Amino acid sequence: MSRKPVPAQSGDRSRVEVNFDRPQLLPRLFGEFDSNILALEERLGVYIHARGQRVLIEGSAEAVAHAREVLQELHARVIRGEDVDTGLIDAVIAMASEPTLRGIIRADGGGTGGNPSIMIRTRKKTIVPRSVAQTHYMRQLISNDIIFALGPAGTGKTYIAVAQAVAQLITGSVQRLILSRPAVEAGEKLGFLPGDMKDKVDPYLRPLYDALNDCLPAEQVERRIASGEIEIAPIAFMRGRTLADAFVILDEAQNTTPMQMKMFLTRFGQNSRMVVCGDPNQTDLPGGTRSSGLNDAVERLEGVEGMAFCRFTSADVVRHPIVGRIVDAYEGPGA
Repeated sequence: MSRKPVPAQSGDRSRVEVNFDRPQLLPRLFGEFDSNILALEERLGVYIHARGQRVLIEGSAEAVAHAREVLQELHARVIRGEDVDTGLIDAVIAMASEPTLRGIIRADGGGTGGNPSIMIRTRKKTIVPRSVAQTHYMRQLISNDIIFALGPAGTGKTYIAVAQAVAQLITGSVQRLILSRPAVEAGEKLGFLPGDMKDKVDPYLRPLYDALNDCLPAEQVERRIASGEIEIAPIAFMRGRTLADAFVILDEAQNTTPMQMKMFLTRFGQNSRMVVCGDPNQTDLPGGTRSSGLNDAVERLEGVEGMAFCRFTSADVVRHPIVGRIVDAYEGPGA
């Protein structure tokens, strides 16, 4: 690595050296052709020079301190077996910048072998929180009966819920996993769809299949769907049922009517957990329809015992950083 140093923004230029053990892991930390180091330099305005186990960081005092904390946390995650990519880098940078989280990452290292206590293990991967809001959300998923996850796309609301549901299905703490969405078109009329009922509704439910396939091998997803352990259906199919011994997830809940939401929530049965995911600011309900069932439920139920409300913002987006900026542009002042 022999790049030109990034000039500091002010006269408080600082330099710090960080020594890492386990040098065999450093290629994974640095990335192919040092791509992760380049990303850190660009995002934090520092210069990073690595030689062997030693990493020299130069820049303003504040930026250097920030970069050191981020590098150390990324190194800890590599030790735990996580892959470092730009998504994780952006998440750790955001977490290190959050004053309320400065101790959370280390405090959650209280599990065995230095592993964080907040994690979800599935057949294919282990999911750990990438933001303050995700940390709070993952805690609520194991401590409350009904959880509302509210916020923009890309914050991990549905993905984390599906992962938690799969983990509980694997361990046997629930007998069924039920995933549901309203079959509402996103602002365009698709017209008649060919095929049987499954063929007609599957396009609306594809994001739930994608999340499942990320957590379970494809053959297990197919086998469990065939056996009825996993059910994916539109919300209209929930009427008249009692959902006991199940982990139930309603996605895109902002596209329900108040009566649909009431119907869905009152399906709750013994030994169950229910997660309602949606973005209150992005409703695809047809014109003339009454207010969103999600907004109505939040107004009526916030504060009810046994329910938790987890709110995400654009700062919690864990897709490409530009997604968060797009959300801000659409929902900020003057939007």
